[in-house]
Amino acid sequence: MKRRQFSKLLTSASSGIILSSGYSYNSLKERSKNGISLAQWSLHKMIKIDKTLNPIDFAQKSKELGFDAIEYVSTLYRPALEKMTISKLTKELKSNSKEHDIINLLIMVDDEGYLSSSNPNQIIESVEKHKRWVEMAYELGCHSVRVNLDGEQDLDRWKENSTKGLTLLSEFSQSSNINIIVENHGSHSSNGKALSEVIKNVNLENCGTLPDFGNFCIKRENNNLYSGPCEIEYDKYQGMRDLMPYAKAVSAKSYDFDEFGNETTIDFKKMMDIIKGFNYQGFLGIEYEGNMLSELEGIDLTKNLIQKYNG
Repeated sequence: MKRRQFSKLLTSASSGIILSSGYSYNSLKERSKNGISLAQWSLHKMIKIDKTLNPIDFAQKSKELGFDAIEYVSTLYRPALEKMTISKLTKELKSNSKEHDIINLLIMVDDEGYLSSSNPNQIIESVEKHKRWVEMAYELGCHSVRVNLDGEQDLDRWKENSTKGLTLLSEFSQSSNINIIVENHGSHSSNGKALSEVIKNVNLENCGTLPDFGNFCIKRENNNLYSGPCEIEYDKYQGMRDLMPYAKAVSAKSYDFDEFGNETTIDFKKMMDIIKGFNYQGFLGIEYEGNMLSELEGIDLTKNLIQKYNG
């Protein structure tokens, strides 16, 4: 069983291993330095609401927007998986990314059970549901699968259960050289200190975090995980400091901008300074989630901010 090596922030694999997409981890690291990737959620309105973008064409669209690396979102492929097998979908995505010279970085997986449940059977069921996405990530040449830690309200039990669930899934994914990474994504996972304790307790080299600039709401007034007024919020800058030691990817989340192109809810310079302080060498994933601008405008403004402070 491989134990954590804190200096390896991008991937858990040995540096010479070749990914199924044809990229070696060495070349991936080299291309990732100061690189900016596009998270598919930045285009979710075009895909789900406007229906002007087929999610299978994500690689092509990303290349048109000037990106060389992408991050998939599992739930955006639900309609496609009603019509084809995940194997066929994987082949199409792999072919498209190869055609457009796109690096597949990770898959953000949602709604696949409760990895933090106090019911052991639910943990096992969730691990089983995640396995197909780990296999898909391997075939696409990704380095990670992002998971959620849901299923328990009590903080101490959540930490204990999360350690169990993550350990099981991370051990499974080791043979594929796939990282299992956790995003601060609502409830206890948005508690930077608590999540960092979980990752430390798992103590596996291929288990880490995906710090997100904006997802640090621990409790919302309506008890919804992802939407509604925030009642209890963890300090986002401290949260980044808590999670960066284990980061294998970073989501540069953005919402709204002022007339000068500055994000109005997040101090991007402060965030970028924190990232630099941990000598992070991976991609910075754009995840625009605002409502005032079009998705393409939001993506462009976010990219400008990253480039401005990433020098």
